[in-house]
Amino acid sequence: MAGIIELKNVSFAAQDRLIVDNVSCAFEEGKTTALIGPSGSGKSTVLKLAAGLLVPTEGEAAFRGKIIHDMNRHENLVFRQETAVVFQDSALLSNQTILQMMELPLWIHFPEMSAADRRRRIQEVLQEVGYKRDISIRPSQLSMGEQKLIAFAWALMCGPKLLFLDEWTESLDDSGANRLIRLVERFQSEKKTVIFVNHDFKIIKRLSDYIVMIKDGKISSIFLREQIEKDDNLAHLIEEGITS
Repeated sequence: MAGIIELKNVSFAAQDRLIVDNVSCAFEEGKTTALIGPSGSGKSTVLKLAAGLLVPTEGEAAFRGKIIHDMNRHENLVFRQETAVVFQDSALLSNQTILQMMELPLWIHFPEMSAADRRRRIQEVLQEVGYKRDISIRPSQLSMGEQKLIAFAWALMCGPKLLFLDEWTESLDDSGANRLIRLVERFQSEKKTVIFVNHDFKIIKRLSDYIVMIKDGKISSIFLREQIEKDDNLAHLIEEGITS
């Protein structure tokens, strides 16, 4: 069955090094897939290829059957509205205030939205992630954890149907991490799609429908959550594979 995102024989090389090697995978719509593996295995690169942020050296990445890097301007705008990414390092805009940054996707995708509606939407998503500080400050004035909350809120601004999350709970205390995990669970309850990278086995086991193990830039195994719930040895092997 075709997935909402499909990688077809995708490879990616940078600085004369092969990072992703002939990966093929379909991500089922309405399901949550964890990309796991040891540090340096290529899982974050696979995530960025699936999100259309990197152009494959070989192969194709497609969204609803359309090759991402062959999309015209309108198709790309639709793709960017329906998808959102939370980066491991948050990747906030250092030269803008929180307010300016949060308004940007609304200006792009909903140019007819009034200033009052933009402000209302911003306050809504910031409340959802638990951010309570001034929005007239810049990202450099925030802690790493606060930056991660803003990054998650920014990803939610346009009501995406697919979230790409790269270590999105990193740098957060338990309260902040649990809040974002609950938001992902709400996203799941709405039958939306999540593809994420995380090194915390408890989060992987809690959220994933599918678990894709990546080693040396290749997919080594794909598991269903039910398999690791029923097989303690398999769960232990996966947990070891995350931390090795």
